[in-house]
Amino acid sequence: MKLAKLISLLGVLAMTAVLIYGFTVGDFFGEGSQLTAMPWGIVSLVDLYTGFILFSSWIIYREKSLPVAILWTIGMMLLGFFAGSLYAFLALRSSGGDWRKFWLGKHA
Repeated sequence: MKLAKLISLLGVLAMTAVLIYGFTVGDFFGEGSQLTAMPWGIVSLVDLYTGFILFSSWIIYREKSLPVAILWTIGMMLLGFFAGSLYAFLALRSSGGDWRKFWLGKHA
């Protein structure tokens, strides 16, 4: 479980760095319109959001509170795996070392 916590924390840190970089150096709308103009850009976005939806489904399944799960899902859709890594890190911490509780949440 320590390795999973480390990986999720590294995900939070990496996503923080690249989000700051992207928003300060890049042109979100200009580059986004270029991305959606390319077939593989569209494939990449569909792939990415499929992952967001699958991960968000896990969050909704394991969360005790539907409003909290909805907020995390919105976070996933807006911030990507920054939110996913943070959620996983917090879920790992709150599971007390129990993998079953980590994966199943309220259903454990």
